[in-house]
Amino acid sequence: MNIPKSSYPRIVIIGGGFAGIALAKKLSNKEVQVVLLDKHNYHTFQPLLYQVSTGGLEPDSIAYPIRKILKDYPNFFFRLAEVQQVVYADKTLITNIGTLHFDYLVLATGSETNFFGNTELQKNSMAMKTIPQSLNLRSLILENFEQALLTDEYHERDALMNFVIVGGGPTGVELAGALAEIKKGILPKDYPDLDTRRVQINLIQSGDRILKEMSEKASQKAEDFLESLGVQIWKNVRVTHYDGKTVSTKSDVTFESATLVWAAGVKAASIKGLDAEDLLTAGNRMKVNEFNQVEGLEGVFAIGDVACMQTEDSPRGHAMMAQPAMQQGRHLGDNLLRFLENKPMRPFAYKDKGSMATVGRNKAVVDMKNMHFQGIFAWFVWMFVHLFFLIGFRNRMVVFVNWVYNYIRFDREARLIIRPYQRDYSQFKEEDK
Repeated sequence: MNIPKSSYPRIVIIGGGFAGIALAKKLSNKEVQVVLLDKHNYHTFQPLLYQVSTGGLEPDSIAYPIRKILKDYPNFFFRLAEVQQVVYADKTLITNIGTLHFDYLVLATGSETNFFGNTELQKNSMAMKTIPQSLNLRSLILENFEQALLTDEYHERDALMNFVIVGGGPTGVELAGALAEIKKGILPKDYPDLDTRRVQINLIQSGDRILKEMSEKASQKAEDFLESLGVQIWKNVRVTHYDGKTVSTKSDVTFESATLVWAAGVKAASIKGLDAEDLLTAGNRMKVNEFNQVEGLEGVFAIGDVACMQTEDSPRGHAMMAQPAMQQGRHLGDNLLRFLENKPMRPFAYKDKGSMATVGRNKAVVDMKNMHFQGIFAWFVWMFVHLFFLIGFRNRMVVFVNWVYNYIRFDREARLIIRPYQRDYSQFKEEDK
């Protein structure tokens, strides 16, 4: 990999998400060599992926080059690589571009969509965890409306304009709200020769309420907001099959839809060599102690979504969200420096700054430690927080200008089919055999 030898200890970070970037920044200009590996050369602001999917933002508004984030740090090296295996006994990583030795290893691989072993759903539904996936979804949504114009078959047209979103967490709620606003404000202008009143947006939740990690008041208010926008919410319904046309559930409810978006769960992105059962908990997360050390593996740490730190307050580990990831990244940076100076490390304590979700224009819900509020003020708080945490002045300005324009004009300019989406089944050939 052409990483120069150094007298400083080498800390290798796998993953350039919220946790990995926070850690790399904390270690900048210290007496360590930091090597960051990621299969993309950019950091993605995942909370706004749904806006890329629905044409509200272009992908470069929520992505930022990793090299540019850390360009002023002389002890930092980035390599575009996919880690294939960790050989712990030799302290070596095997990647698609070669091998690399480490003194200390930090897993910050994040999470990926969890289909819970249902291969049929994985084949036919759409995920929304990465920028390429979000662009695929945007193309498919727009292609469906173009196709609906061309068919005279009544049921086919309805299926093309029927959207099913599985999962009532923040991702599903925000996507449903965005699609509802498109139906209301954009489709009648773009497709005057199509009866867009027949567009259906169905949000399916297996539990008894949406946004179950938030307060009951926030959950109920978000449900009221969605219903006012015309979204149909199906609670206590579990999807079992989807063949690309018909959505089947455990109940007698079925849907004819050309688009199913799976937002029903995530799992940690594990790596071969560190995926033994005794290292993992539910959802593929790695067991770590209060210092983010992987249990039983000296010199190996895990932070963010991939880490499961079980405490009295969080018996299933911290929420797989940006705030815990960033806090763990910064805290581990401090601890690694203390460890290298032969000082005792300090246990991690999560500071819950609250949670929030937007449902649409002037509609959001916010839960903070001692405050719960909804409506337009919550919407402005949501916008401010997301702008604040975006990396890069240009990204903040582009997103802000887009939001102001969209608000004034009730429009989404990025509804472009840049690359037509074609389903790729080749990755499933091996399983089908």
